[in-house]
Amino acid sequence: MKQHWNEVQPIDSYSVTMNGLLTNHDKKIIAFLYQPLIGPICTSLYTTFWHKVEENRLWSEEWNHYHLMNVLDLNLEDIYHARLKLEGIGLLKTYIKNEMDIRTFVYELQPPLSAEQFFTDGMLNIYLYQKLGQSHFLRLKKTFTDKKIETNEFTDVTRTFQDVFTSYGTGSLANNEGHEASHPNSGQDFFQRHAAGHIHIDGSDFDFDLLLSGLTDIMVPRKVFSPPVKEAIAKLSFLYSINAIEMKNIVLASLTADHGIDIDELRKAARDWYQMENNDRLPQLVDRHQPMVHREIDNKPTTKEEKLISYLETASPRQLLIDLSDGAEPAKSDLQAVEDIMFQQKLQPGVTNVLIHYVMLKTDMKLSKNYLEKIASHWSRKKINSVKSAMELAKNEHRQYQEWASGKKETNQRRKKPIRTEKLPDWFVSQEEPENQIKQENSAELEEKRRRLEAIQRKYQKNGGEKDGAN
Repeated sequence: MKQHWNEVQPIDSYSVTMNGLLTNHDKKIIAFLYQPLIGPICTSLYTTFWHKVEENRLWSEEWNHYHLMNVLDLNLEDIYHARLKLEGIGLLKTYIKNEMDIRTFVYELQPPLSAEQFFTDGMLNIYLYQKLGQSHFLRLKKTFTDKKIETNEFTDVTRTFQDVFTSYGTGSLANNEGHEASHPNSGQDFFQRHAAGHIHIDGSDFDFDLLLSGLTDIMVPRKVFSPPVKEAIAKLSFLYSINAIEMKNIVLASLTADHGIDIDELRKAARDWYQMENNDRLPQLVDRHQPMVHREIDNKPTTKEEKLISYLETASPRQLLIDLSDGAEPAKSDLQAVEDIMFQQKLQPGVTNVLIHYVMLKTDMKLSKNYLEKIASHWSRKKINSVKSAMELAKNEHRQYQEWASGKKETNQRRKKPIRTEKLPDWFVSQEEPENQIKQENSAELEEKRRRLEAIQRKYQKNGGEKDGAN
């Protein structure tokens, strides 16, 4: 992810436009359906943009971002990341123009999905259900529904246009003046309500070729993989982290009698598979990176420690595992272990990164699930939310974590003897325990291990403030 100061500056100007009229009902949908997923800062930014456009207008005046910072009482980094969330969930489009070293933005507000579209989306509704719980979710759905009017027992007596009106066809209608006068002037547009855009998962991360290779044309005809079906498969793959091999059986379970694919059955089969694999849990919508409210490096990092903290705050756990493997895709078991501790222990992404970093450096680059879970549970009870606080707790509880790693407590006699101490991260070494006091490993094999770990450490320190943390 690019750093925000490369993307936007306080002096940069912006205008807000609306992709169609927004209504008071849209405000209710934003507040009750979207806000639990994107948070109050994103909701406030959307609402502020909305109010910048005067009533019965489509464009706002031009402002700069410094003014926006003052209005929201937020720093520019918080605003930038809130903007990205609005873009990701389909509520905002951003356009930029660079001209003579002057950067100008246009923020185009997108209408939210209707309540019906949201509750039948297949992805957003699942995240909302998991966020609110069943009782609150059903109660909320009730506020957006009402008794259906049944007209089956009634007769429709509505008159048509021709029944009520007639046309005398005066000569003034024989030319095109009326038609031409009805078009909006150049550079203008009518007020109108545009359709809301659904969340689109492009499917680039899903291997459709691998899926199809496991399904013969006799089992599943290729023609049934229509664009809506492929989009549903891509969305379910993202929602439930289903790979192409696992998706094969889910597709087969959703086949109809005439060898078609029922999208509703596809969703149900995917949900049942996920809950079976995850003890009846449903997926949660989480940030790829440490939320802004829990970050501590606001400005460009300068020291080695700040660069490392910045890296751990801006990289996703998946990206950290890739970096630890020199670009190789992490093992599914490692990803599953990390996902489990994030969801079960409610750890923030940055805190999870510190945990991965600490455990792998302590266990010869092996991601021990039991060791991860034990430390994660401790950090969860301590309500650790920031990278720095996770580092401090790891220092303070180091001896206890050593005992957990060995599976037994050391005796006093054993503690008096010289013991081999694993290589620790640079951030672990405190002022009270200088690095030269850490006992060194002497064998050639352990020396090689240390050099490899130190190379990884230097990689963090060099790229900490610059690395792309996406994925």
